[in-house]
Amino acid sequence: MRKAAPAKPTTTTKKTTPGAKSVASEKPKDHFNIRIPRLSFKEGTLNVYLVFVLVIFAFLLGMLTNKVLYLENAMKTGTTANTAAAAQGQDQLPTTAPPPQVVKVENGTLPILGDADAKVTIVEFSDFQCPFCKRYLDETYAQIKEKYIDTGKAKLTFRHYPLTSIHPNSQIAHEASECANEQGKFWEYHDLLFAQQDTWSPQTLADATVSIIGYGGEIGLNTEQFKSCVESEKFKAVVEEDLAAGNKVQVDGTPAFFVNGYRLVGAQPFSEFEKIIEEELKK
Repeated sequence: MRKAAPAKPTTTTKKTTPGAKSVASEKPKDHFNIRIPRLSFKEGTLNVYLVFVLVIFAFLLGMLTNKVLYLENAMKTGTTANTAAAAQGQDQLPTTAPPPQVVKVENGTLPILGDADAKVTIVEFSDFQCPFCKRYLDETYAQIKEKYIDTGKAKLTFRHYPLTSIHPNSQIAHEASECANEQGKFWEYHDLLFAQQDTWSPQTLADATVSIIGYGGEIGLNTEQFKSCVESEKFKAVVEEDLAAGNKVQVDGTPAFFVNGYRLVGAQPFSEFEKIIEEELKK
């Protein structure tokens, strides 16, 4: 037995005859309907091109936006920093002036190594217990001596700069070198102290003093005179005068060199000395 098909709803769509007016059409409208025409491109190549252009444009726009935001943030940060600096005033300034590039340095009282009339003068502020001073002596000094000092082009003078806060045995070593100089053997004793630095440097002050006095005999000094000189601190003031002179020209570490007044700090390679010396020899 066939069942009757269910009736189709008739409320969704209604046909109207052209020109006929429905009841709904006569109601007042409280809004406007805007229809945007639908664009359609039949050419596939043109569609791909437009998509590509839009992607590039969006990328560039994004970069521009990020750049603007970055610049705005930088301007804000810079303004804040400048305001803080202005508020602090003089506290932002360095407490001491930077060391001048060229300074006048006296030779000191120790004997000059080389020709006294040499065109180039090297003034060295050094510490016998300083490992970097020993490195300079081991790696650079011999080359300077061979090429410039022994040939009469440059002379070297040594000045005391013991950094006793970190090298507690250095003061007695420098005073002993003056005692060796009293007997005419400063440079021999200078070389021996650096050569034996690894031995006496780590010792206690009492043991280092014994070692330092003992080295005098190895270079042929009058040991009794030398011992008496060291133990009496005869040249303590002389060492302190050199230290003060170094402070005056703003030496703040060792080794420090002044090549015709041009400053070199640290265990510099031979090439750095060579550069300055050659320029000075041309003058």
